Amino acid sequence: MALAVLGLIVVADFDRTLSKYTHRGQICSTCHNVLEEGHVLPEFYKDEARALRDHYFPIEMNPKLTIEEKIPVMVEWWTKAHGLLSKCHITKDDVRIMVENSTARLRDGCTWFFDQLQATDIPLLIFSAGIGDVIIEVIKHQATLHDNMKVVSNYLEYDDQGKMTGFQDEMIHVYNKNEGAIHDSDYFQKLEHRNNVILMGDSLGDLHMADGAVGVQNKLKIGFLNVKVEESLELYMKKYDIVILEDETLNVVNAILRKVLQSEQ
Repeated sequence: MALAVLGLIVVADFDRTLSKYTHRGQICSTCHNVLEEGHVLPEFYKDEARALRDHYFPIEMNPKLTIEEKIPVMVEWWTKAHGLLSKCHITKDDVRIMVENSTARLRDGCTWFFDQLQATDIPLLIFSAGIGDVIIEVIKHQATLHDNMKVVSNYLEYDDQGKMTGFQDEMIHVYNKNEGAIHDSDYFQKLEHRNNVILMGDSLGDLHMADGAVGVQNKLKIGFLNVKVEESLELYMKKYDIVILEDETLNVVNAILRKVLQSEQ
């Protein structure tokens, strides 16, 4: 497959894809977990958020359920979670402090990956059902937020006093990454000359993140399988071109990118 640099775009999920599932044997935070870990939010939030996750996460990861069966359940989860957070009136500084003190970690090799994409002018679209404000802070804190990067996610909305009042725009959950948001914008139209895509995700819903891309000729789908490995491996191997098991690095992705860059020299 010829993935020429000038014709390449990278589309990646964030939680458990660009970020680690575990670090030194401990499970790392996702965007939403960052808020539960911190000392900023009240205990009622943490208790209720954990209860929601304990109930809904097994449903999200159940390989026996279809995506169609999961969608209304995910909408229910995200609606409750966002409503719960909206009660807490956090500020931008609160988000920054919680990120700095969290266990959220970018994968080993992620900084090199970001820097190389920037150096070679390859666009990186990060498409996440997490919280955009948290993603931005994680990247700023642990790497560099380059100007070739666009983060599409659920962003907090603030009032004139800088306190959160809710969320901006339409909700993005795990299984609607083929709708609205970036697909209704002109992002992909502006990049229609880039017809080769590297897509990176950790869920089946991530497979649709680049559905809005125009004129795609080649798409390399790289999946990170972190949980329920035995139950999900066969399905993931059918859906993704490459499946990476329980690996907290970007070594495979970076090796592919090196080959692409070398082919252009």
